[in-house]
Amino acid sequence: MKKAIIIGAGPAGLTAAYELLTRTDIKPVILEQSEVTGGISRTVWYKGNGMDIGGHRFFSKSDRVMDWWLTIMPMPEETTHNLRIAYRNESTLVQAPQKKQSGKTAIHMKVRNRLSRIYHDRKLFTYPLTLSIQTIRQLGFIKITRVFVSYVWARLFFHRTEKTLEDFFIRRFGNELYRTFFKDYTEKVWGVPCHEIPAEWGHQRIKKLSVTRALLHAGRQLIKKKRSGIRQKETDTSLIEQFLYPPKGPGQLWELVADRIREMGGEIIFHQQVDAVSVADENVMTISATNSKTGKKEVYTGDYFFSTMPVKDLIGSFEAPVPLPVRETAAGLLYRDFITVGMLLQNLKLSDTEKATIKDNWIYIQENDVKIGRLQIFNNWSPDLVQDPTHTWLGLEYFCNEGDALWCMSDMQFIDMAIDELCRIQIIAREDVLDSTVIRVEKTYPAYFGAYENFEVIKNYVNNIPNLFLIGRNGMHKYNNADHSMLTAMTAVDNIIEGRVCKKNIWEINTEQEYHETK
Repeated sequence: MKKAIIIGAGPAGLTAAYELLTRTDIKPVILEQSEVTGGISRTVWYKGNGMDIGGHRFFSKSDRVMDWWLTIMPMPEETTHNLRIAYRNESTLVQAPQKKQSGKTAIHMKVRNRLSRIYHDRKLFTYPLTLSIQTIRQLGFIKITRVFVSYVWARLFFHRTEKTLEDFFIRRFGNELYRTFFKDYTEKVWGVPCHEIPAEWGHQRIKKLSVTRALLHAGRQLIKKKRSGIRQKETDTSLIEQFLYPPKGPGQLWELVADRIREMGGEIIFHQQVDAVSVADENVMTISATNSKTGKKEVYTGDYFFSTMPVKDLIGSFEAPVPLPVRETAAGLLYRDFITVGMLLQNLKLSDTEKATIKDNWIYIQENDVKIGRLQIFNNWSPDLVQDPTHTWLGLEYFCNEGDALWCMSDMQFIDMAIDELCRIQIIAREDVLDSTVIRVEKTYPAYFGAYENFEVIKNYVNNIPNLFLIGRNGMHKYNNADHSMLTAMTAVDNIIEGRVCKKNIWEINTEQEYHETK
């Protein structure tokens, strides 16, 4: 039996293993450096409360991905039936099995409503922005006039090539909207000015979002009956109104996938720190890894190799001589790291009215006097993530670089700073804080600056190794969502089955101007 060695048990690695087991006779062996599956799509639990690191909406314009998720975790029959009635093209929705399987009760996906807003000038604004009476009142006549004039000028006279992310934003929204609602948050995420970030990031993440499209979407919602569909293929990703979500967060689905992989004969080996990749005759031959708990070293031999580990570390682990431009580019790749503060509250000071509770999944903090970038409200992702429903369970998201001042703060220092920031911008009162915890995640966001401008030399080098497939966010150094990461794994397995040597189709996922998966 042929064997595939897969580095990493995140969405891409687990998808690759599952696809190999269900579609080929190749046995997957997953090497995971931590002790959990799911990567950054895991659910972190603290005293009975679950944290979704980064926030993972289970939504994709790819039927292949949507059906894959629903095969693992279907929706209840009554939900499926209602969706089919409300939205006739939901023809492929997967129903939940009606009987217990292997003594276990089926776990069902939930359909959740999406709401995310921008917090600016101590006020909540709809996201994407709409020219509602409330928005005009909050901004004021003078500000809204400047926004309108700036937007018209950008649409009529901004014709230069979009080289930077700043160009990208200004061309679509005008300078005034860009500086009011996009600049501060984006620069918190990346730690550098928008004019130093290539426009490629915008084209990949929010390529279709614009004022015109947001207004057209709002208009359509006013004149047509709201539908309960979850596929929303004609809706831009930033405008979706519903998404699927596991009751206990994203990690619950990936744990189910891991269980199925083991049941079908695959292996998942934890605490495996990859030390060396051996290449001979233009193919990867072995991967050497050390168990971080026992110190035991192991050499893994395979026929195919999938990597989701950071490209920087993968190239650095090659034993054979690597061309100098490839090695230097890999060494110069940059990442942004991520810190989440889980904060349990007796009460949330922020509300839409005196009595109405906030229903947002997350809130973008566009305030330049605090470091927090985004605020998640886990109660609104799933009630099952909160042990006591009378409490509010928040996730405060910070972006940093490993080794900088934020990263090196003690947990207590960081929590104290986070509480001070939320009090300063009038979201909480310090006396309402019941408990807090800190979660640090390395290399969460692959950066599109630094040595990235030369990334093509790495692609050309690894693409010439026939049995090596780079997949996933860090594996390809692409800021992919989970569905795109899964599609890279699926496409890699497609190539193996079809005997396709060229890997261009893997790299094209989430890079074309049109949404690749809808073709």
